[in-house]
Amino acid sequence: MELACLDLEGVLIPEIWIAFAEKTGIEALKATTRDIPDYDVLMKQRLRILDEHGYGLPAIQEVIGELDPLEGAADFLNWLREHFQVVILSDTFYEFAMPLMAKLGFPTLLCHKLEVDDSGKITNYLLRQRDPKRQSVRAFQLLNYRVIASGDSYNDTTMLAQAEKGILFKSPQNVIDEFPQYPAVHTYEELKEEFKNASLKQF
Repeated sequence: MELACLDLEGVLIPEIWIAFAEKTGIEALKATTRDIPDYDVLMKQRLRILDEHGYGLPAIQEVIGELDPLEGAADFLNWLREHFQVVILSDTFYEFAMPLMAKLGFPTLLCHKLEVDDSGKITNYLLRQRDPKRQSVRAFQLLNYRVIASGDSYNDTTMLAQAEKGILFKSPQNVIDEFPQYPAVHTYEELKEEFKNASLKQF
């Protein structure tokens, strides 16, 4: 059995923090794991900036409600589900992702949770576990799944390394340069071909 594991933001949906940064004009919130590999450092920076500017979860959810999946993402995901079991492995939060999951037909999503107080202020974030994408792939392999994985950022690279086959998708050049062992593609048609090439199935 083969399992496809995909990152979410930057692969199927827009980067939520970038969208919120553009809406509010807070440039520092545009930083993602493409820029800051240490997720804990990145999230502490984000929560500090939100607190400084007085923004909470409702403001972020309002922006998320205006977003749509990337063009072609839904069709690609439907194709992938026809040929593989599919799991989305993301460092986003359920409180952010669920409106966009509805627009993608509710694929299986494993991610994190937020702690939010009664005023809507995000007080903390709860990681499911350390290095969750790699650990998830490892767990699937222990269930005798062969995993093909794709992502775009630094925080995807341990997942790609653990999988039988890793593919970079829509990655910035700095990530492509640092991880030349993975094929790097930029369109869903190219990504389909990489999944076909990585699979043991006949297409």
